[in-house]
Amino acid sequence: MSTAVQDPTWIKRVDEMAARAEEIAGEMNKPEVATNGALMTKLTREHGELEKLAKPYREYRQVTDQLNESHELIAGDDADLRELAEAELPELEKRREELLQQLQERLVTGDDAAVRSVIVEIRAGTGGEEAALFAGELLSMYTAYAARKGFKVELMSSSESDLGGIKEAILTISGEEVYLHYRFEAGGHRVQRVPKTEAQGRIHTSAATVAVLPEPEEVEIDIDWEKDVLEHVSRAGGPGGQNVNKVSSAIKLEHIPTGITVSMRDEKSQHKNRAKARRVMMSRVFEHFHTQQQNELASERKSMVGSGDRSDRIRTYNFPQNRCTDHRINKDVFGLERILVAGEFDEFLQELTDRELKLRLESL
Repeated sequence: MSTAVQDPTWIKRVDEMAARAEEIAGEMNKPEVATNGALMTKLTREHGELEKLAKPYREYRQVTDQLNESHELIAGDDADLRELAEAELPELEKRREELLQQLQERLVTGDDAAVRSVIVEIRAGTGGEEAALFAGELLSMYTAYAARKGFKVELMSSSESDLGGIKEAILTISGEEVYLHYRFEAGGHRVQRVPKTEAQGRIHTSAATVAVLPEPEEVEIDIDWEKDVLEHVSRAGGPGGQNVNKVSSAIKLEHIPTGITVSMRDEKSQHKNRAKARRVMMSRVFEHFHTQQQNELASERKSMVGSGDRSDRIRTYNFPQNRCTDHRINKDVFGLERILVAGEFDEFLQELTDRELKLRLESL
């Protein structure tokens, strides 16, 4: 008696998404769609993301059919065919499990994987100048990691402290599936070490906060810049010569529906500051509504960034012990130089990804 290979219950969702990929492919072949540039771009992007799941799904269906045929042959009367089927069975079962794992991961991370650009905001927390120096090291760490992965980095805004640290920095990082690499960095980071200004050699604890915001496409978030946003223009403070002193180039935007504000004063050009401020605002508004939606679906999700207090942390960088601890997974990694200077926090990333995958799969 043959035993049919059973699909997991969640495979129905994959089947629906694969069907949608085929539907989009059909729409893209219609003349009225092919001549509509904006619609064609939207459908091409959606089809490309769905195909990342549809392609392995089609192979999964083929392998499952082959497995069912093998089981039928094993249950049959032909000894030669039975022997061939039994020989092929282990490899087919192995490949099916690999494809199921791949489909699971793509199913639960598909939306995150589609994000090609993120805005990373780093702010010094408790600890004065030492916190600012630590925030600067976090900025270097994320920049070094981006270089290793081939991501593009643009520093949009930064505010330096007196000793060369960073009070606040905003940067964009772009590349394929970039959000999957940085999403777990959001939260409070804590450093424990003896500051250079400490005469008695006492260990101080300082903190910095990190926010990681998906940067939406223009079509993903609808902001009426005339009606929904108040714009305030002022002269940029600080060094910069006559232009900074006489020209009103600093921009502050206020999104009326949410109360979100963004200030940008790095550029001498008002137009450049406005463009940068709008990009940051779009990401913050997108994240605002995205977080609302996620909170409705999963009330246990915590706020991305804490208070910036020493006790509020996702990770601790302990210099006396040359150890970095991620408190979410209780994992220690030794070698702070390669983590902070070379940006090698991959060990944390892998385990955090596995943990997130497990939690999401449980909710399928």
